[in-house]
Amino acid sequence: MMVGVGLLTVLPAAVQGQDSQHGRKYKPPPPIAHIVVTVEKGFNSKPLINAAVVFRSSKDGKDNGNLEVKTDSEGRATMDLIEVGSHVTVQVIANGFATQAQEFDATMDDKEILIKMQRPRAQVSDYVDNDGKPAQRPAGTQEHVVAPPATNPPATTTPPTESPK
Repeated sequence: MMVGVGLLTVLPAAVQGQDSQHGRKYKPPPPIAHIVVTVEKGFNSKPLINAAVVFRSSKDGKDNGNLEVKTDSEGRATMDLIEVGSHVTVQVIANGFATQAQEFDATMDDKEILIKMQRPRAQVSDYVDNDGKPAQRPAGTQEHVVAPPATNPPATTTPPTESPK
């Protein structure tokens, strides 16, 4: 009987330490967005397997960093770690394809994104030399930098001196 009375006096004290006035405040986790990115080859609409999907998020001006997921056998990458209200940039990188990116704001609704990857196109560049004329040097040859012509210092005029006679 004595043990039962002791428990009754200790138990209310333990429960009382956890009430809302004295215990820790429970802070629920923030709502999380459900984002699914499907990556396809642009020329035949088949899934692109093992493409890197990089999620970069920021909220209230704070950069939350990058998260990377690889696409599965159906070309899908799923992300369930980004807070609702975040601004998200999704970048897809795959060998043999040009990098693609999209931006959006994460909402409570499920977000499904379809990205069609394209083969890289040829890049054409037009270079000019230091004189503004089309460059004539072979590719990979560095142009010599020519210093601007030196200007002669202004001539100082000195009063003529009289020579002794």
